[in-house]
Amino acid sequence: MAKGYWVSVYPAISAPERLTAYDKLAGPAVQAGGGRTLSLLPSRGGRVVAHEAGITQRVVLIEFDSFEQAVAAYESEAYQKALVALPDGVERDFRIIEGID
Repeated sequence: MAKGYWVSVYPAISAPERLTAYDKLAGPAVQAGGGRTLSLLPSRGGRVVAHEAGITQRVVLIEFDSFEQAVAAYESEAYQKALVALPDGVERDFRIIEGID
């Protein structure tokens, strides 16, 4: 079964410190849904090299055991509460993608 991934890129964050409430809710919701954070850059000290139209703002990659599990975690009540906490001034490009076996 192909894995599922959440891919989030944040082109604009006007007040990064305001993401705290979202992070506190989203982390446990992701874990409860079976997700594993593979990358949270650059906030955890990782390096980013941006090319073409790339940005060096926050990039998050989360892995799930299946695409269906990734969709279910997004649709969960716990994660929907986290989304409400996303502050104004945060622009996010979010995708759920299916991996290749």
